Amino acid sequence: MALQQRLQHEFKTPALLSQAVTHRSFSVDHNERLEFLGDSVLSLAISDLLYQRLSALPEGDLSRVRANLVKQDTLHQLSEALGLPDVIRLGEGEMRSGGQKRPSILADALEAVIGAVYLDAGFPAAQALVHRLFKAVEINPEMDAIGKDPKTELQEWLQGRKMKLPLYRVVATLGAAHKQTFDVECEIIELNFSERGIGGSRRAGEQAAAAAMLQTLKAKVKP
Repeated sequence: MALQQRLQHEFKTPALLSQAVTHRSFSVDHNERLEFLGDSVLSLAISDLLYQRLSALPEGDLSRVRANLVKQDTLHQLSEALGLPDVIRLGEGEMRSGGQKRPSILADALEAVIGAVYLDAGFPAAQALVHRLFKAVEINPEMDAIGKDPKTELQEWLQGRKMKLPLYRVVATLGAAHKQTFDVECEIIELNFSERGIGGSRRAGEQAAAAAMLQTLKAKVKP
């Protein structure tokens, strides 16, 4: 498969790659669990990369640079360079609405591919893939998450106050397979705050919940 050549990884279990590029609108055997796994694998691989490459940078700055690298816009660009729009499997409704070009779908698919490589061959193979994907991405200490998304802004707000990262969980999924919406809860345990958000993908739901949480923090917590 051409995608395996571009990934420079030959799958022992090709079904994992097929699942990774399958959107929930196409099949019940979709990529959301792989995307969940890949999100964590990507974060660890990028954290390790930055720890080695930017050894003099403090934690807060490392978090800022990492947020820039793993944000949706960056993953969307990498997924396009990898050719995911040509191989993503979508239901008819999602295809007609331009889902193969939607940044959230492509970013999620890239994370799912990383998760699939991890399951197929372990962390070293997934880490090597992440390094290849980000080889052409400029990484420097001055990088800033321009136009920060709510999740990044919330993470930096909490880290600036030495608090733990928020917990996100899907409370419910609503609607038909090709038009599902995700009801997501964002919780900050240390403050006993929780807020909800709804989006057309798990990622979008998390962003909506994070935005709601930021509004709560600005209203209830002193600067």
